[in-house]
Amino acid sequence: MTNRAPNRMLDEFARVMTDAAGAAQGVRRELETVFRSQGERFINQMDLVQREEFEAVRDMAAKARLENEALKKRIADLEAKMSPAGMAPAAGL
Repeated sequence: MTNRAPNRMLDEFARVMTDAAGAAQGVRRELETVFRSQGERFINQMDLVQREEFEAVRDMAAKARLENEALKKRIADLEAKMSPAGMAPAAGL
C-alpha cells in the first residue's frame, strides 16, 4: 500500500498541473483578445489612412504634377511665341 500512495499523489499532482496549464492557456487567449481589441480601437482612433487610399492619392498627385509641368512648358512656349523678340516681323513694316 505504501507504493500506491506515492503513485496516487503523483497522479493527483499531474492532474492539477494539467488543469493549471489549461487554465493558463485560457487566460492567455483572453489576454490576447483584450490586447488585440484595444490595439484595434487605438488604431481606429488615430484616423489613419489605408494603404490603398494613400497609393491612389499618391498616384493622382504624381499625374497632376506631370500635367502641371506639361502646362508650364506649353505656357512658356506660347509666351515665347507672343513676345516681341519671338514674333516674326510684319510684312511691309
